[in-house]
Amino acid sequence: MTFAEALKSGDLENIRRSPKSDLHDHFVLGGNRDYIFRKTGYKIEPILQPLNSMSEMDAWSGKYIGDRFNSSEGRKLLIEAAFEQAKYDGVTVLEIGEDVWGLGEFFHNDTDELIAAFREANERIAPEIELRLQIGLSRHCPIDYLTDCLKHFWGHKEFYSIDLYGDELAQPIENFIPIYEQAAENGLVLKAHVGEWGTPQDIVTAVKALHLDEVQHGIAAVQDESVIGFLVENKIRLNITPSSNVLLGRVADMAHHPIAQLYRKGVDVTINSDDVLIFDSDVSKEYLRLYRSGCLTAEELDDIRLNGIYAGTRSSHTDVI
Repeated sequence: MTFAEALKSGDLENIRRSPKSDLHDHFVLGGNRDYIFRKTGYKIEPILQPLNSMSEMDAWSGKYIGDRFNSSEGRKLLIEAAFEQAKYDGVTVLEIGEDVWGLGEFFHNDTDELIAAFREANERIAPEIELRLQIGLSRHCPIDYLTDCLKHFWGHKEFYSIDLYGDELAQPIENFIPIYEQAAENGLVLKAHVGEWGTPQDIVTAVKALHLDEVQHGIAAVQDESVIGFLVENKIRLNITPSSNVLLGRVADMAHHPIAQLYRKGVDVTINSDDVLIFDSDVSKEYLRLYRSGCLTAEELDDIRLNGIYAGTRSSHTDVI
């Protein structure tokens, strides 16, 4: 059964069997809930209705996550859970990584130990998955602090990308220019969360200031034809997370998600999970939800799936079905 046929028949099991990418996945909240329950006895319930405020999300995090995993062993368990989830979901290209502050908190300021934790879980649980190891930055942190943390990461060729996330309004995007210049010198793919809460122009500003290759979210672009044109012309990818956008109140419903308009106007888009534990948003479910809502056709979704695997992957077209 092809991927498109599986979508049309609503066959989630066969949807999972088709290879796919997950390029926007925060591993701490991206793990397999059954695996975590088996290992810890903690039952983590997802959010199923749109939130009224970010304080509700903070309350969820306090209830289900809190400081339960704030140890080296706990962090490594979450890494394992992320690979368990990706394997279960048929993900063959997975981009995840640690926030720079986690190096000191959980890995004894030893970058090799951090890299080994991800690689060991990858090889033991799902060696068929291509791991793209990412460096994570929080917008809330002072630039001097981030710069100091990053000294441990530069020069390690194991890292594939760098990503900036957190409150889009926490500080001006221009503050991060020196960091992104150094990231570019280190050969990293340059990414940042922008255009989920901000304006379409914020996306253009961030891409130009940081020379971004990809944008996490970027859905605000749909409000401005000139920004859509800018993304198309400059081949900027948007790694979109539909259920997250709906449940955080950024999109009214799945049927009207802007991914359809962006895709049909030529923007490079992918479909991703964001935070599986919060939004029950594994990638296969995201494809099926978009199809069932009428947002995109099965053929369009299959095209997006293949695009996410091909671009930048080590696999060739003949390796993907």
